[in-house]
Amino acid sequence: MKIDLNSDLGEGFGAWDMGNDDAMLDVASSVNIACGFHAGDSDIMLKTAKVAKQRGVSIGAHPGYRDLHGFGRRLVPGLKSSEVETMVAYQIGALQAVAALAGHKVTHVKAHGALSNVGCVDDMTARAIAAAIKAVDPELYFVVLPNSALVRAGEAAGLKLIHEVFADRAYEDDAQLVARSKPGAVLHDGNMIAQRVVRMVQDSAIVAASGKIIKVEIDTVCIHGDTPGAVEIARTVRSELKRNGIDVAPFSSPR
Repeated sequence: MKIDLNSDLGEGFGAWDMGNDDAMLDVASSVNIACGFHAGDSDIMLKTAKVAKQRGVSIGAHPGYRDLHGFGRRLVPGLKSSEVETMVAYQIGALQAVAALAGHKVTHVKAHGALSNVGCVDDMTARAIAAAIKAVDPELYFVVLPNSALVRAGEAAGLKLIHEVFADRAYEDDAQLVARSKPGAVLHDGNMIAQRVVRMVQDSAIVAASGKIIKVEIDTVCIHGDTPGAVEIARTVRSELKRNGIDVAPFSSPR
């Protein structure tokens, strides 16, 4: 068995760092780089892309709402479909240009934060994200949450889908993420998380907070790089996967 481990990186800004990107790039097989709207800037994007290239890690665009103060986790109401589409296309293009400077290539797109949350349940937003990806490069992989509007939009656009589950986030019974405002939404016990990931990958299923088992496709597992203890959690997950005979490799490589 093979599985991709992805992490959201490049989320500092200027002189401010967010998480330990260098260490996470030793563990993840693909990373999603902030494109300047919710976090990140051109210098951070370039540095992250260069190190990823050196270590054989795939890179993807991580577009979000224009919300530096709220880290892209606040809703931006009232946007038209065309505005969402342009916003996403702009950020993908920015990373593609910076990646070219690093001699690397963008392979995928994964919506960030509130944009992703809205896209999971709102067909208009999901279609706009998918349309932007297709217009920029229809060969880009579209990272989606199983059983969401993003899946429907990606399929309708004819995009290649990568189904993602989260190692360190709790799930509702409908396979949606538990809102961060609720207790227990983010998990912190590395050993428990690692065992949970192995079970999800082996069983192709999400285990909801209630204990409900939901069968889904799983191509990649996300470990957030900005949570406390993220690096140790990621190392524990990778080690436990290996111990169970599951190789970690980018989803863009032969599986």
